[in-house]
Amino acid sequence: MHYDFSDDDAARYRLDEQVGFLLRKASQRHLSIFSQNLSALTATQFAALAKLCELGPTSQNALGRATAMDAATIKGVADRLRARDLVTAEPDPVDRRRHYLIPTEAGRALYAELAGAALKISTETLAPLSDKERETLLSLLAKMG
Repeated sequence: MHYDFSDDDAARYRLDEQVGFLLRKASQRHLSIFSQNLSALTATQFAALAKLCELGPTSQNALGRATAMDAATIKGVADRLRARDLVTAEPDPVDRRRHYLIPTEAGRALYAELAGAALKISTETLAPLSDKERETLLSLLAKMG
């Protein structure tokens, strides 16, 4: 794809004002707070375990869609959760090629233990904002996704 930019476009462009740059900075802030406060799982592992505990038995592909992870990422995350005995995989009784991921008792217990810390991480990530700004930001981000 080729874009034609004018000198005026280059003069008006400011990286610090671009949505991708600002979203990346916000994401970096959140991931830093996450890693400082919740070291038991990575952010993607926690997201997958949390969604799996919410949904119950779910195919790996459906879990990937529900957590906004591509196929390669969710496979690696699921493999690591299985290696830690936090989830199991059972074949679909109708389609043996499909497997459902199921949180183990240990996985559910770990999620229950970490959920409070995860809520605090979200609060800390949004701490620079007023209550109204937090509500607006979350609403707008949900609309974009």
